[in-house]
Amino acid sequence: MNPPLPTHERIIQTGEADGKSTPRFFRPAIVGILILAAALKVGLLLADAIPFNADEAVVGLMARHILQGMWPTFFYGQAYMGSLDASLVAGAFTLFGPRVEAIRLVQLLLYLGTVFTTIILARRILGPRPALLAGLFMAIPTVNLTLYTTVSLGGYGEALLIGNLLLIAAAAVADRPDRIWIYPVWGFLSGLGLWAFGLTLIYVLPTALLIAWSSFSDGERTRRNDLLTKVALIVMGVIAGASPWIAYAVRNGIGAMLAELGGSAIAGASPIGRLASVGSHAFNLLVFGTTVIVGLRPPWEVRWLAPGLIPIVAAFWLGTVVYGLRFLRTASSSRAGSLLLAGVAVSLFGGFILTPFGADPSGRYFTPLAVPMAVFGSGMLEEMNRRFGPWPPAALLACILAFNLWGTISSAGRNPPGLSTQFNPSTRIDHAYDQALIGFLSQHGEMRGYTNYWVGYPLAFLSSEAAIFVPRLPYHPDLRYTPRDDRYAPYDSSVADSDRAAYITTGPAALDSALEAYFFRMDVGYQEADVGDYHVYYALSRRVPPPDFTDMREE
Repeated sequence: MNPPLPTHERIIQTGEADGKSTPRFFRPAIVGILILAAALKVGLLLADAIPFNADEAVVGLMARHILQGMWPTFFYGQAYMGSLDASLVAGAFTLFGPRVEAIRLVQLLLYLGTVFTTIILARRILGPRPALLAGLFMAIPTVNLTLYTTVSLGGYGEALLIGNLLLIAAAAVADRPDRIWIYPVWGFLSGLGLWAFGLTLIYVLPTALLIAWSSFSDGERTRRNDLLTKVALIVMGVIAGASPWIAYAVRNGIGAMLAELGGSAIAGASPIGRLASVGSHAFNLLVFGTTVIVGLRPPWEVRWLAPGLIPIVAAFWLGTVVYGLRFLRTASSSRAGSLLLAGVAVSLFGGFILTPFGADPSGRYFTPLAVPMAVFGSGMLEEMNRRFGPWPPAALLACILAFNLWGTISSAGRNPPGLSTQFNPSTRIDHAYDQALIGFLSQHGEMRGYTNYWVGYPLAFLSSEAAIFVPRLPYHPDLRYTPRDDRYAPYDSSVADSDRAAYITTGPAALDSALEAYFFRMDVGYQEADVGDYHVYYALSRRVPPPDFTDMREE
């Protein structure tokens, strides 16, 4: 006869005692939720619903170059957003080859980690059943979150996972400030996040405040030697995690790095004047941001998704905000975790309104809000269950998940553009013709030349860098161009050393007209061909570099 189980083990196996005891189905349910999350993304990828974009191509090219022994510190052409994502993709390339699918696999695994850690975080705050509901919200998310956790833009997947780990570590410190090993872990994650993507600072700030408060809140725990030890461990962790960032700063100076971290690259997009800038960013948040955050529209266009369910969805998330504010006042043992989630939201909103990033309401900067929304939303459903029984919250959960799924599938079905990271219509390209373009260029011996950002890097990756076309052409209707589009200097040398150079455009019409006028002035003959969305000027009678686009705008 087996001896009786200890009390705590009986609770775990039977699901008895308080609402936070773990029922038997908890772990199998987690596995089911992760399978559901993976199935949605795999289905979208098999349907080819998400175009391969230039930012993703740059990550892929960086990964190829890492395997060739060239490890960059940051995303090509800038001094922020570290190469952690490209390094992980390089690992996938060693297993599966340099394929787009390998890039997407890394993003899938990162997101499954985010879903899992969200469940763990919600379990700590609310208990096992609400934790599973939070997992469902993450498994079938809004179209905005689905988009930015399926494609790679250089660090969003890592930022979400690192952010969740920071929250869990800080909550653990709040529970047991004497567990010394957590401090260097938190420090390492903070430093790693700083290098990988500055967006993780919205997690670092609230978690750092909670750790400081927890360490100073008890007189016994604030002994000088203990505090010095904790601070030293945190500093060592930060230095280890941020070592690539620190090494780059030592070699190149820290000024430009801090400026880019603060949004200098898009500073010119905001209105002149502090008050006007803050007002514009607040408008972007309230009008464009909120509709993307709760999934009422896709981030790349103003089009209502599943309009019949919008009143229910809007009411649910408004109720979630009210519930969250009430929960912050009433929580006891869960107060630390709930305060951390609220701190993430406050940090994100403050950063968006007060920094240049508020000029970009595309939706990618709002992805961290998915976790607080999932946790507080599941908590509200649990409270409804206690008050009204299981059917009303179950029906409401079904409506929210159906709304998210409907929005994602309907967006995927409108292809092109599909689930697109391109918000400017002039940058949307039908990539179904990419291989046909590579074949055309190879057939005519035109493997070097000039194009725009959204063509050059996908073309380089998909051709295994056989076709190198540097981004020296504009894509805006007014022919605006920024040298920042040209991100990888070795490609410039490759094109400059070639005795032939073709031009590839995807519009606007003004660019084609300007190029043709330029060729006429330079007495250059050429041939033309259309390959899908691509217009190719090839067989030039002599090689000419791109013109001055300032002069072109004046024509």
